[in-house]
Amino acid sequence: MIKLDLLLGVVTFALWVFCLVEAISTPADRIRNLPKVAWVLLVLLFPLVGSIAWLVAGRPESTTAARSRHEREATGFPEYDRPGRAAPADAAKDEEFLRQVRERADEQRRRHEQARRERERLAEEERERFRRGRDRQDPDAT
Repeated sequence: MIKLDLLLGVVTFALWVFCLVEAISTPADRIRNLPKVAWVLLVLLFPLVGSIAWLVAGRPESTTAARSRHEREATGFPEYDRPGRAAPADAAKDEEFLRQVRERADEQRRRHEQARRERERLAEEERERFRRGRDRQDPDAT
């Protein structure tokens, strides 16, 4: 019985602290039904009832995170529209960056293709040497 009373007391206290902090930190223009001071006093003076009333009737309906100045407002691709996704602040710098990325990718492709051709050339030379060596060892085999 004592454990249950202690558990209820801890839960009530945690709820009270949460609601009090939230009521104090919420901007006054977003609070519903009563002025901010009234909600803070209600939660302070009546911890359990005031906290439940705050959660039901005073708390703002939706808490959308404010976007930073570098976040996208709306895109044509909703899968990319998520909080924290940055949008370019300077379009010219963004284009320059993308151009540099394309140049690096093209250079990597050229190097990769050159290395592949070199490997193929060396493999062909190796096969040719192997054929010549085999032909010298066994001239009657053909």
